[in-house]
Amino acid sequence: MLRISDTSRQPLREAWTMERLVNERSISLGFSLDSSSFAAYSSALNSYLTFCNLHHLPVDPTPDTLSFYVVFLSSHINPKSVNSYLSGVCRQLEPFFPEVRQHRKSLLVSRTMTGCLRRFGTPTKRKLPFSHADLLRVLDSVPSTPSHDDSLFCALLFTGFYALMRLGELVFSDKRALRNYRKISLRHTVSILLDQYSFILPSHKGDRTFEGNTIVIQKLTTPADPYAPFLTYITSRDFLFPLHPELWLTSRGAVPTRHWFLSRLRVLFPSSYAGHSLRSGGATSLAEAGVDPSVIQAIGRWSSPAFRIYIRKNPVVLQALVFGHPAHQPLD
Repeated sequence: MLRISDTSRQPLREAWTMERLVNERSISLGFSLDSSSFAAYSSALNSYLTFCNLHHLPVDPTPDTLSFYVVFLSSHINPKSVNSYLSGVCRQLEPFFPEVRQHRKSLLVSRTMTGCLRRFGTPTKRKLPFSHADLLRVLDSVPSTPSHDDSLFCALLFTGFYALMRLGELVFSDKRALRNYRKISLRHTVSILLDQYSFILPSHKGDRTFEGNTIVIQKLTTPADPYAPFLTYITSRDFLFPLHPELWLTSRGAVPTRHWFLSRLRVLFPSSYAGHSLRSGGATSLAEAGVDPSVIQAIGRWSSPAFRIYIRKNPVVLQALVFGHPAHQPLD
């Protein structure tokens, strides 16, 4: 029998009841997924359960059942989305059916998925990336004496572009259930120097430990300089809301939402541009300037596999990396 060493100095802690242990574990398991990911996975599970009920099939995710689910759903939605649905189904059913991931990787399911991609697949329509010319277009549209919301929109656009940020890292989701205050950047984390400004991003989609990242954006000598729009916004924000803790605030004193940002974007740009145009535009700009892919990956806070997939699936960024990199060096 293992015993605690006599020299060990363990702090005295009160024992928990089994009920509290179970409760605390359940809460921690609930935090293992981001709220947005949990909502998507729950939707995928509901889709799978509906399929099983509709066809009088057992819920047990055998290779047969999963392959039937793939071919049925692929005839109704984009097969590329079905692949994501399978991830959600596996994540939600794994506690009840431990072999679900092995079944998903089975030859029957993988070949069914491949066949559906060829049979029902359609070309992906990607949003256009922003360019420096687009940024200048935004600046030209702003009055000489901009309103607070005009300044906020410009600051969000320029910061998102140069920091390769997701729109969700700058604004709140339109769905209240998906809003997470722990992801909101705060005013007291801002540092403004003569040649740069920075702030702390408390968390992002790939940050599971909420360690956060420091976003640093340099002042430029080009017309599309992000420093001036941010300084204009922060001056207005501090005058109107000196006691509010949030960094990004509309004229109503509320954190901007996705709809708030996109509705302003639509005034200047067609639907071929969207929130992701900030991130892809910033990456494209860096690639065209010959910045090494590993540096772009670090700035954009991509995990290695995700970044490679993003490059392969975005022909604009891929071309910029290939032809913008010195001596046309290979990506790998």
